[in-house]
Amino acid sequence: MIQEKTLHILNGQAMYNFYIETDFLKGELMVPFNEAMCYGSTCNDLFSPEFIDIRAKVHHVRRQQYTEHAIKPLLPLINKEFTNIVLWFDADMFCQINLLTILAWLDMADYKEDIDIHIVGDQFEPVSHFRVAAKGYQAMYDQVLIHKRLPDQIELSPLKKGIELYLNYLNHDSDLMVYIQAHQDMSENELVLALIDQFTGDYGLGDTQYLEIIKAQRQTK
Repeated sequence: MIQEKTLHILNGQAMYNFYIETDFLKGELMVPFNEAMCYGSTCNDLFSPEFIDIRAKVHHVRRQQYTEHAIKPLLPLINKEFTNIVLWFDADMFCQINLLTILAWLDMADYKEDIDIHIVGDQFEPVSHFRVAAKGYQAMYDQVLIHKRLPDQIELSPLKKGIELYLNYLNHDSDLMVYIQAHQDMSENELVLALIDQFTGDYGLGDTQYLEIIKAQRQTK
């Protein structure tokens, strides 16, 4: 009989560190997903050499650095060292696109068991729970992240909102881009802080992503 082993995937290093410090999951196996899949290019062969090359370029780091930071923590997932899986993600766009990426990989890996998803609040406390099967998420990932199209049906309400925000946030008429355009007089650093204050609840982007968005917008002026 196979011994059961639960793997908890957390959205990022900050959540991982907090759960370690507070012993929230009582010594359970946890790994962080240290990515920002809502920003930059990707491919559909998740965690492959091609994926690593593309994402390393997005983050302006060497392949080895990316592998150490983003792929190495995920080895218990990639090597399928688990029988059950639980996902812990915020409701914002950043986290939901990361969640979609993990669900797509599980679909691609033909994972058969139900997946528990906990949506967490500002202090990483669980606020809602879903249980899903890993079916249809690889196609949804391709449709959203590769082809930039909205799927006809998205069952998970936080994921639906996250995808809608993702497909719109870099458009010139999004609330984010309109705000950037309206504050041309601000320095880049001042505007980054203002964007974090104004939009983190919906988008969840960090200072690095906001700075790149500002630079790209101002270069097109």
